[in-house]
Amino acid sequence: MPPPPDLRNTILNTWKTNNRVTIFLVEHLPAELLDAAVPGAPRRTVRMLTGHIHNVRCMWIKTLGKEHGIVVPRSVDRYKVKPRDLITALGRSSTGILSLLKLGLEQGGSIPATSSYVWRNLPLDVGHVLGYFIAHEGHHRGQIVMLARQMGCRLPVEVTGGLWQWSKRSREV
Repeated sequence: MPPPPDLRNTILNTWKTNNRVTIFLVEHLPAELLDAAVPGAPRRTVRMLTGHIHNVRCMWIKTLGKEHGIVVPRSVDRYKVKPRDLITALGRSSTGILSLLKLGLEQGGSIPATSSYVWRNLPLDVGHVLGYFIAHEGHHRGQIVMLARQMGCRLPVEVTGGLWQWSKRSREV
């Protein structure tokens, strides 16, 4: 039986593509949508959802990586972050997530647990960690697309369809 394939580049490139998809959405959000109140949650805005994506990345980097020397990016102000600043921040947090994944790959496929990781609901093997992070962002990207429709600010099909063009997005990283 041949040895299993080395999936290191596949795992890291998959994360890079996911990050590019998230940035693609942020790049194409109309300004009028960013501060519109979310129906049913009037104290929340689309801007807050986009900032949340970066801030959750920072939280996980701090929880799983800080003890291992991974630099924790600064969070953004979810109420005020501008798209261009968020895109820069997403680049920094993407680098941190890549560092976490590399750590797990270097440690036999799992990120070593830290004293900060008390939740313990996420298996720390690289596959589960990558899947969880991508699912979280996909959930919020979907929320944002749905909210745009509900708020009468439907995103163009080039944008909504572009979120699913992972082959194209992977060439943009």
